[in-house]
Amino acid sequence: MRAMRLHHPNGPLQLDEVDAPTAGPGEVVVKVLACGVCRTDLHIIDGELPPHRRPIIPGHEVVGRVVALGDGVETLSIGQRVGIPWLGHTCGQCDYCTHGHENLCDAPAFTGYDRDGGYAEFAAADAAYCIPIPASYRDAEVAPLFCAGLIGYRAYRRAGEGKAIGLIGFGAAAHIICQIAVADGRGVYALTRPGDIASQDFARALGCTWAGGSDELPPALLDAAIIFAPAGPLVPLGLKMLRKGGSVVCAGIHMSDIPGFPYADLWGEREIVSIANLTRQDGRDFFARVATRHIQTNVKAYPLAKANEAMADLRAGRFQGAAVLIP
Repeated sequence: MRAMRLHHPNGPLQLDEVDAPTAGPGEVVVKVLACGVCRTDLHIIDGELPPHRRPIIPGHEVVGRVVALGDGVETLSIGQRVGIPWLGHTCGQCDYCTHGHENLCDAPAFTGYDRDGGYAEFAAADAAYCIPIPASYRDAEVAPLFCAGLIGYRAYRRAGEGKAIGLIGFGAAAHIICQIAVADGRGVYALTRPGDIASQDFARALGCTWAGGSDELPPALLDAAIIFAPAGPLVPLGLKMLRKGGSVVCAGIHMSDIPGFPYADLWGEREIVSIANLTRQDGRDFFARVATRHIQTNVKAYPLAKANEAMADLRAGRFQGAAVLIP
């Protein structure tokens, strides 16, 4: 099969011909129909996350159709369409796993980082971590929901029940969570790169109450601010936007260093929290939600062989929404 593989940190990915995977016990093999391009993939390729395995096939927003079942798989069937998310396996035995926090597992395996992912024509996955896909979603449009959507939704719920919410960094995750927050009757304030008028117009078109650059302050104090951009200096900025008791939620797996800030900006029971990975229950809850209210994802499609181009466009912010590879 064809696969885009990372051989060395800082890339580029190479288009290789490799053996297709086989389904081990408890696993499935899927024919990849689409795979979203996530900023976490950039962190892996750029060496900002320490390498776990080389070479590796990135990609953890995988949409595929099951073509092989390993021994013991009873919950999925041949021909079924499923998604393969970032969380690819957990130990099931550590204190975190046994107390409902498998996202913090001491010995996890992540898709596209520890296990080969979806930048390929076929992919293998632990069947217990695959998520059935609502029939109403097309392949490319549903792919970003498997990380931008899932991690964004975990961050959204962690932000609490306040009525005014800020989304800092208006990319793949924010344009999904914006729609959910608007449907919930919340005021959404979008902050983009300074001067990014196109993204601000896009945010307003999705129902945001206000949109501006990250060098501005929203016109109202926020109950919570979710930071999707991997820039540590945005954390002190987020604190300045909050009401007393509000939260800054850092939603990425990697962020540059957070600079110092006055204690007065944190005082008033404001807090800074991070989001780590996801749980299978997150997946069940999120897809139950989006099955009843269709989420529109703005997708730019690329052929598999142009994965490096998709990465460069993501890095430079050349599109609105999400990039998706189509094998």
